[in-house]
Amino acid sequence: MEFDFSAMLLCLTVLFGVVWGLDRLLLYKRRKARLDAAGAEYRDPVPVDWARSLFPVVLVVLLLRSFVAEPFRIPSGSMMPTLDVGDFILVNKFAYGLRLPAFNNKFLAVGEPKRGDVVVFRFPGYLCHDGSGKLIRVGGDESGPPMLGPDNTCPDPHLPVQSQNWIKRVIGLPGDTVEVHDSQIVINGKPVVDDEIGPYVGNPQRPEDATLLNYGATIWTEHLGKMNHLIARMPERMATQPIPNALVPSKVPKGCYLVMGDDRENSLDSRWWGCMPEQNLVGKAFLIWMSWKGWGTGGIDFHRIGTLIH
Repeated sequence: MEFDFSAMLLCLTVLFGVVWGLDRLLLYKRRKARLDAAGAEYRDPVPVDWARSLFPVVLVVLLLRSFVAEPFRIPSGSMMPTLDVGDFILVNKFAYGLRLPAFNNKFLAVGEPKRGDVVVFRFPGYLCHDGSGKLIRVGGDESGPPMLGPDNTCPDPHLPVQSQNWIKRVIGLPGDTVEVHDSQIVINGKPVVDDEIGPYVGNPQRPEDATLLNYGATIWTEHLGKMNHLIARMPERMATQPIPNALVPSKVPKGCYLVMGDDRENSLDSRWWGCMPEQNLVGKAFLIWMSWKGWGTGGIDFHRIGTLIH
C-alpha cells in the first residue's frame, strides 16, 4: 500500500496543535508563575517547544499540498512519451475543486476534468464478479490485474484495493459513448484523428525505452477534442482490451471518467478496470519540475525541466 503523506501531515498538524494548544490553555500560566517566583528563566518543556516550532511549518506544508500543488514522481512508462519514468511533476490541487486533506471529500466545486486532461487519481480497483453476479472492485496494481476465474469472477472478492495514486489521460466524459479497438478510439460516433510522426527514438539501455524500441513503437499526434498530444503505439506487443467488454460498457456512467495511458499498448487503464470515479480525483498534472533518467542512462534530463504537461 502506498505511503499516505497527506494523512501523515494531517496527523502531525493535529498532534502538534493539540499539544501546543492544551499546554497554553492548562499548564503555561502555572508553570510560568512557578518559574518567575523561583527567579528562573522561562523555557517551554521540550515536547511543547517542538510542537510550538513545528506546528506552523507542518500546517503551511499541509495547506500548500492540499489546496495549491502537490509533487509526484512518475514510476512507470504508461504515460510515455508525454511523461517519462523519473519525471517529477506538480499537480494542481484546486483545478477540480477543493478537497479535505487525507479524506479527499470535495467541499468546494471549482471545475471538472476536460477531455484530454492528464489527471492524478486514487486507483479505484479492478472490476470483476464476486460469484453471485454482483460487480465489485478488488485489489491489484500496475504490474497487472488479478487473474480472473471463469466468467470474470474474482479469485478473492475481498482483496483490498491499494491506496495508490495513478496518472492517466481523460478520454471519456460522463454521458459519452466510447468505443476502443486497439489504438482506435471512437467518441460519440466520431473517430479520434491522429497523425503519425515517426519511429520512437530512445536509449536501449533504459528498460522503459527498450520495451518501446523492441516492439517497433511509433509516435503519433492525437487530436483529442481541442487537445493535441503525443501517444506511443506498439501494435506488435499485444492486443489490448477493447471497450465495450464484459466488464466495461461503452456508456460512461454519471460521476465517472474513462482514462487511458499515452503508451497505448503498455497501460492498465479504464479498458481493464472501468471508469475512474469523480471522488477519486486528486488533481490535474501541469508541470515537469525535474526529470531523472538514472545513473549511466542520462542522469538529469534538463530539456524536460519546466515542460508544461498537455
